[in-house]
Amino acid sequence: MKQILNLLCILFLIQLNAQSNFNTSSFEVTMGDLQTNIYAKDTTANALVIYEKGNSYVHKETYKLVTEIERKVKILNKEGENESTVEIYLYNSDDKKREEKISKIVAKTYNLENGSIRKTSIRDNEVFKEVYDKNNTIVKFTLPKIASGSVITYSYRLESPFMYNYKEWEFQEDIPKLYSEYNTSIPGNYEYNIKLVGGLSFSKNESVIEKKCLSANSKVTGMQSASVPYADCVNTIYAMEDIPAFIEENYMTSSKNYLSKMDYELKTVTSFNGSKDRISRTWKEVDKELKGYSSLGRQLKKGNLIKDLLGTSITDEPNQLNKAKKIYDFVQKNYTWNEEYLRLREAPLKDLIKNKSGNVSQINLLLHNLFIENDIKSTPILLSTRANGFATKLFPVISEFNYLITQVEIDNKTFLLDATDSYLTFGQLPFRCLNDYGRLLDLKKGSSWLDITKTTPSIIQHQVNLKFDDQGALKGVVNSRYTEYFALNKKKAYYTNPEDYLEDFENNYLDIEVISHKVKNQNNNSDKFQESYEINFSDLDTSSNILYLNPFINKFISTNPFKLQQRTYPIDFGYKMIYMYNFQLDLGENYEIAELPESKRIKLPNNTGDYTFAINTIGNKVNISLKINTNETRYAPEYYPALKEFISNIINTQTNTLLTLKKK
Repeated sequence: MKQILNLLCILFLIQLNAQSNFNTSSFEVTMGDLQTNIYAKDTTANALVIYEKGNSYVHKETYKLVTEIERKVKILNKEGENESTVEIYLYNSDDKKREEKISKIVAKTYNLENGSIRKTSIRDNEVFKEVYDKNNTIVKFTLPKIASGSVITYSYRLESPFMYNYKEWEFQEDIPKLYSEYNTSIPGNYEYNIKLVGGLSFSKNESVIEKKCLSANSKVTGMQSASVPYADCVNTIYAMEDIPAFIEENYMTSSKNYLSKMDYELKTVTSFNGSKDRISRTWKEVDKELKGYSSLGRQLKKGNLIKDLLGTSITDEPNQLNKAKKIYDFVQKNYTWNEEYLRLREAPLKDLIKNKSGNVSQINLLLHNLFIENDIKSTPILLSTRANGFATKLFPVISEFNYLITQVEIDNKTFLLDATDSYLTFGQLPFRCLNDYGRLLDLKKGSSWLDITKTTPSIIQHQVNLKFDDQGALKGVVNSRYTEYFALNKKKAYYTNPEDYLEDFENNYLDIEVISHKVKNQNNNSDKFQESYEINFSDLDTSSNILYLNPFINKFISTNPFKLQQRTYPIDFGYKMIYMYNFQLDLGENYEIAELPESKRIKLPNNTGDYTFAINTIGNKVNISLKINTNETRYAPEYYPALKEFISNIINTQTNTLLTLKKK
C-alpha cells in the first residue's frame, strides 16, 4: 500500500513539473511547450492557451485605436485541432466610409520532429476575408500541419477609427488559459466606463501615468511643443493566471453574463481646445431619442392606422380585462412572428398590417396601440433575452436590448404581454424573456427599470390509478395536469401534431398499451393542459409467484442535467417548479404486498427546495406520493453540489423504487 502511495505521489509531481515546463512568460515557443502534453488541472481540456497578450493604445499620428495581439496555444488532442482555425471580426460603419483594418498577420505551427523543433508558417494567400453582415467582415485563416502536441502562435495588428468602441478583452473562454494579459493606454481626454464581468480575480492590476503621451499636433517637435496642448495617458496592465475553461451547462442564462472579460463604454471626449463632448447619455436623453425612432416612438400612437382592425364583438366588450384578452387573442391569431427580434429603426406597423407577419417590435407595438385605442393603459418594455445576456444598468446601452413586450394595467393589476406566440396564455411571457429585468418606456414621465420575474410555479401533476382484474391483468387510468411553462411545452407538442404526440408516448412506453387518450383543453392558449390515458400493461409477466412493479409510469427527470465537478455561475431555472405524482394500486384478490420501499424526505439548504416520497397501504390498496418543490428560480453556485445530489436522489427514487408483490 505504501509503495502505491509513493508511486501516486511521484506521478503527481511529474504532472506538476510537466505543467511548469510551459513557457507562460513570453510569446516564444520553447521545448517545454512542445514536450508537455498534459494539463493536470483540467485533464478534459482539448487545447490550452499557454500565453496571450493584448496591447491597445491611441496612435500618436493617426489618433486611431491600435490593438496588437499575440497568442500561443497548445493542441492537446484531436478535438483541440479546431483551435487552429482563427476568425477575426472587423467592424465597419453603415456607409462603409469608416472601417477597422487588420495587418501584420503572422501565424506559425510548431511541431517536434526527431527531437528538433520544426515550424511552418501560413502564406499570405491562405488568409481569407468574407462579409459576415452589414457591419462586420470576417478575416479567417487556418494554421497548417496541425497534430496532437502542436503549438500554434499567431499575432496581428488591428486599427480602428471607432474610439467609442475601445477593444474589449476576454480573459476566459471555452478552453483553459495559463496566462492572459491586457495592456491599455487611455489618453486623459477619453473617459470610459470600464466594467469587469465575471467572478475571476486579477493576478496583476497596475496603472501608471504617462505624461504627454498624446498631443494636438503630432508633427511639432522641440521648443515648439511647449505651447501645444497634450494629454497624459493612464497605462494599465491587467493579467490573470490559471484561468479555468468556461463550460456551458443546462439551466443558465447567457455565458456573456459570466465569462471574465473587460468591457469599455465611452463616456466623454475632451478635445484639445477644452470643449467636452458627453458620449454616454442619461436615460432622460435616451428617452427623448427613442421618441424619434421610426419603429418605436413614432409607432406608439397609430390610432388612424389600426382603428378599423377590430370588430365590434371586441370593441363593445364592457369588461376591460375580457376586452384586453380578446385583443391579445386577435393579434396572436392574425399576425405571425417572422423570428426577427427588436428593430429600433425599421419596419413600421403598416408593413405588419399589410403582410400579416413581422418582427417582435412590430407585433407587440401593434398590440400596444390596440390597447391604447381601446382605453387600456399600455406601456412598452425593452428587454434583453436570456440568450442575449443582461442589459447594463450602470448606464444606457440601447444596443444591448433585443426585445420588446408591453405592460397593461387593468383594475390595479399589471400583466406583461407578448403576442409573438399563439400558445402563450394572457399574462405569460416566452421563456426567452425571463431575464430578470427590462426598461419600462414611459416616455412622458421617464423610463424606469422593471423586474421581470415569474413567481407563480409551473406544475406537473400525475394521478395514476391501477387495478389487477380477476384474470390478473393490470389496467388503469393516468390523469395529468400541466400549468404555466410545463403546459406551454405540452400544448406545442400536442397541438402541432396530435398523432405524432400519441405515437411518441407509445414508443416511450413499449410495455403499455394505450386504450384511449383524451385532452380536456381544446384551446391552444389555455392556461392549463390536461390529458387522460386509459392504459393496459400488455407485457406484464404474471406467471411467477413474485412480481416486481415500478410505480413510476411517468418520470419527471430521467437524466441529471448537471455534470460538472464544479460550477462557477448560477443555476437559473427561470421559474419555480412543483412536481406531484400520486399513485394508487388496487391489488385485487390475487396479490398482496411482500415488501414496500421506505418513505423519505430530502431538503435543499435554507429551505430552497425539497422532495417527499411517501408510501402506505390501506386494505388491499397501495398509495404512493412524490412531491418535488424548487422554491427558487435561481440558485447561487454554492448550491450546485446540493442540487446535483438532490436530482440524483429523485432519479434514483423514480428508477429504483420497486413494489414487491406476491400471489396469495
